[in-house]
Amino acid sequence: MGLKARLTYSGLAVVLAFGVGFSQTGLANAREVRVYSGRHYNTDRQIYKKFSQQTGIKVRLIESSGISLVERLKREGSNSQADVIILVDAARISNAAKAGLLQPSRSAKLDQEVPSAYRDPQGRWYGLTRRVRVIIANPSKVNVGSIRTYADLAKPSFKGKVCLRKRNNVYNQSLVADQLVMRGEASTKSWLKGMVSNVSQPYFSGDVSLARAVSQGICGVGIVNHYYVARMRAGASGANDKALANKLKVITPDPAHVNVSAGGLARYAKNKKEAIQLLEYLASPDGSQGMAGPTYEFPLRGYGSSSVLSKFVPFRPDRVTISQLGANNAKAIKLMAQFGWK
Repeated sequence: MGLKARLTYSGLAVVLAFGVGFSQTGLANAREVRVYSGRHYNTDRQIYKKFSQQTGIKVRLIESSGISLVERLKREGSNSQADVIILVDAARISNAAKAGLLQPSRSAKLDQEVPSAYRDPQGRWYGLTRRVRVIIANPSKVNVGSIRTYADLAKPSFKGKVCLRKRNNVYNQSLVADQLVMRGEASTKSWLKGMVSNVSQPYFSGDVSLARAVSQGICGVGIVNHYYVARMRAGASGANDKALANKLKVITPDPAHVNVSAGGLARYAKNKKEAIQLLEYLASPDGSQGMAGPTYEFPLRGYGSSSVLSKFVPFRPDRVTISQLGANNAKAIKLMAQFGWK
């Protein structure tokens, strides 16, 4: 099966089960864990299958968009069957914790495997994979050498050349939250004002369409998650996208804004022991690399072994924690709207 097929996304809920060695009569008594996942990669299922093979614990998986899963959990309340919740982006996992949808799942293994910057201080969620927000540029449209940080996109020299994804995109919200922590409110406001004033094209609905526009010269520079460009360069969406991606200059600011996909123990988990065991596996080097590798994300530690990703490393994460990103999400959205980020 090709990479493109293995990365299929469905906005509708998909229910799957993974298990080995269960007889029909013993199925009802089998150990299991129920996962609500906002990750939309078919390749994740191979990791659940491997976990089941190693532990004998059956994984029941429900996949849908993160927003849909959160709303479902709120509706279900104490009747929810979820044991583990997996979401992408700091704001989504932090907001789920704030809404009381997660409970602490203290584990020595999780504290050991997940760096402190990528886990909740209260133990309600733990990072599983990392994503870097990078700058992409078209060398024929802009002076690539003049771009080193996100703040550079506010320079007057980029007037009419900046393209951005829409304001409602959580990745950009977290980037602005990151800058609030790193640079303070006054500097972030100045950056937003200058960068948004440099935008001339309609705001994009996706990182891939934005990357195509920059490569084609419709835009000069933009901001995307690194793995979208990596997948294009790997040929995940065909030869044309591969050629477009290879024309892009990728600039990783130093330090770089890093986000995560993360998992936590559901508030009303009925299979708590098995749920924690699954989280421990997903956060382990084997599990984190298994989730990150096929999707061109980065594991929790190191950079993986992909030859495609070797062009994106090394990078130095900034000092902002995932918890801080979530805490500043509301202010970030307010400022984005204030300065005209549509």
